[in-house]
Amino acid sequence: MSLLAERVSGAWRLLRQATGEAKWDEYVARCERDCVEPMSRRAFERHRADEKEHNPQARCC
Repeated sequence: MSLLAERVSGAWRLLRQATGEAKWDEYVARCERDCVEPMSRRAFERHRADEKEHNPQARCC
């Protein structure tokens, strides 16, 4: 793989982590590993939003 491709791949991975997009992939992988049927993407995002709302760990307001 070329240096440019490696850098772009790394930047893409960091962006996905920063935006939370990678959380879905991690969840699906965990469900596959544990042989559990994953919830829908919409339900997963709703659950994440509810968790953020009810457990405001580091928010200022």
